[in-house]
Amino acid sequence: MCNANKNEKLLVIPMGGLEEIGLNMTVFETNNDMIVVDVGLMFPEDDMPGVDYVIPDYSYVLEKRDKLRGIIITHGHEDHTGGLPFLLRDLGKPVPVYGTSLTLGLIKEKLREFSIKGIPFQKIKPRDRAKLGSFVVEFIRVTHSIADGVALGISTPMGNIVHTGDFKLDSNPVDGQLLDFNKFVEYGEKGTLLMLSDSTNAEKRGITPSEKEVKRAFEDIFSKSKGRIIIATFASNIHRVQQAVDVTLAFGKKVILCGRSIISNARIAMDLGYLKIPGNILLKLEQMNTLKPQDTVIITTGSQGEPMSVLTRIAMNEHKHIKAASDDTVIVSAKPIPGNEKAVGKIINQLFKRGANVVYDRVSDVHVSGHASIEELKIMLNLVRPKYFVPIHGEYSALVAHAKLACNLTIPDENVFILQNGEVLEITDQGVSKATGVTYGRLFVDGKGLVDRDDIILKDRRRLSQDGFVIVLIYINKEVWQIAAEPEIIYRGFVLENASQVVVTEAKRLIIETFNSVDKDIKDTNVLQAKVQSTLRKYIKNATDKRPIIMPVVVEV
Repeated sequence: MCNANKNEKLLVIPMGGLEEIGLNMTVFETNNDMIVVDVGLMFPEDDMPGVDYVIPDYSYVLEKRDKLRGIIITHGHEDHTGGLPFLLRDLGKPVPVYGTSLTLGLIKEKLREFSIKGIPFQKIKPRDRAKLGSFVVEFIRVTHSIADGVALGISTPMGNIVHTGDFKLDSNPVDGQLLDFNKFVEYGEKGTLLMLSDSTNAEKRGITPSEKEVKRAFEDIFSKSKGRIIIATFASNIHRVQQAVDVTLAFGKKVILCGRSIISNARIAMDLGYLKIPGNILLKLEQMNTLKPQDTVIITTGSQGEPMSVLTRIAMNEHKHIKAASDDTVIVSAKPIPGNEKAVGKIINQLFKRGANVVYDRVSDVHVSGHASIEELKIMLNLVRPKYFVPIHGEYSALVAHAKLACNLTIPDENVFILQNGEVLEITDQGVSKATGVTYGRLFVDGKGLVDRDDIILKDRRRLSQDGFVIVLIYINKEVWQIAAEPEIIYRGFVLENASQVVVTEAKRLIIETFNSVDKDIKDTNVLQAKVQSTLRKYIKNATDKRPIIMPVVVEV
């Protein structure tokens, strides 16, 4: 430990990114100051109907907002930036956001969609240093599947911390910018108290191939293709787009960017000099009919099977301009994020049914990971030589594998901590230990609004998807408090066809019986609706073993 005030303590709090792929967010907090590293998102799971995506519950940060000195974004992927607009909106005050040129360019575009203004952006370069209260943060270049990624060397009152961000040791990166080995060695030599390191591929042996391996796969596919080529990848994977463009140019074809996000990101990357597309090969979608199919390359979105993406609409024959043809070659240049496998598989199958030749990661090297495998993780641990270690960014099995890897090298078992989201690692002059956790959870993004897992909206959606609904129309003459016509029952999605008439007939009888049980002197329609709802809920549950949403409506005639 360094010579810190004996009352000083440092808290390291992962708010997302552990036991999952996505939602990356980590809080570093001292007595008087706090910084946040990344604010990401993840795709919704099957039990989240209508949810667009999921972000970390950042209520702890809002409670401590007076201590917040800055937000640092390691790179421009959505699993590290997607929750940022919501946090900035809810903070209610401008907080500096630190990032490299491309990272901030992508973030600014996202904030424009949310009409968020007045954020004091701090553009940094690798090896720059920034003082944020009691923290001094140094930015260290890393190689990843997006340009301009950085790791962080964080000087704190308790000692040095290294946060690797997402990385791999690519010896031949697309942009020629190598990972800064010297800086990591420097932190190893001057002493690193704690390292938090990317665990995504901690169960994968060997070394992750270079991004340039994808170019070789593209070249092979282009040489064999007889018709149009469609390449689907992440909109933020600028290196992948660049390689597709380079191969397109080499084969004398024209390229069309299709999809709002990929067009927007490409424009930003071109303006900042991270993407180079010669003007003579870049055409608009409206110009596609002027080209022969064999001269056409379309780079688009939809590699994760997103319902409204371009690739999904092509597969479902719903795209206005692009129809899959028998000579088309479709390259899905991405690996499905856990949870998206079924959606991606469905798209691939639909494209095959339409006669296209589909090439994807299981049959070709059209995708390589942006994350370090086991041998690279060993190298990073040996370069930095931290006293304490926390694996981050990965599912629980990957965290365990990375922890075992660290223990098998030079770090004692008792100095390796596998944390869960919301757990607190407390560092004092007495040592490092787990402390009482903080408020943690997930927020669900529905349009531009937020709901939590227990929100009645989501509960109703789950019930609707599973058990359907019943609308009960009760026609009464309120003056004399009499039923004026036979009750009407409208139902969807819960009754078996051969039992429907029996259920409906009995339900109508129960409605009338319930009506007659209500005190005629009170004539309270709210009481009537509540009693009908309760009666029908019990009856339908017993008769059908379903729990539909029941909505009684009193119609006065």
